[in-house]
Amino acid sequence: MKIILTHDVPNLGTPGEIVEVKDGYGRNYLLPQGLAIGWTKGAEKQVVAIKRARQAREVRDLGHANEIKAKLEGLKVTLTARAGTGGRLFGSITPTEVAEAVKLAGGPALDKRRLELPGHIKTLGGYQVAIKLHPDVTAKFNLNVVGSK
Repeated sequence: MKIILTHDVPNLGTPGEIVEVKDGYGRNYLLPQGLAIGWTKGAEKQVVAIKRARQAREVRDLGHANEIKAKLEGLKVTLTARAGTGGRLFGSITPTEVAEAVKLAGGPALDKRRLELPGHIKTLGGYQVAIKLHPDVTAKFNLNVVGSK
């Protein structure tokens, strides 16, 4: 099945790419989730225009991504969560909570979907979180999870 990606799909491609996938994967996951659209000649012409616009934007975004990376790496992010005895959290830390904590710490607004948490954060302590700002730029910052009093 030939499809056009509308979102970044790990291990498959970036928006605007035309890829060949198995019928079930495309029909049951990519299309219903809105991650892709079916391929047609008309849609392929639109993709060419989208790619040209994205390439012009990426060159401008590379410098901006490096600026954001420098800001994030110098930032001290602290997140307060409810914890029980032994430092175990009630629930776990989500990417949405991390993005809000970065914003509260004076950092830029981040896309929660681009955050890469080091597994499930279920205990108090320090963690290193990565975010893919650009295909060539990945920033890492320290997250400190503390218990609420």
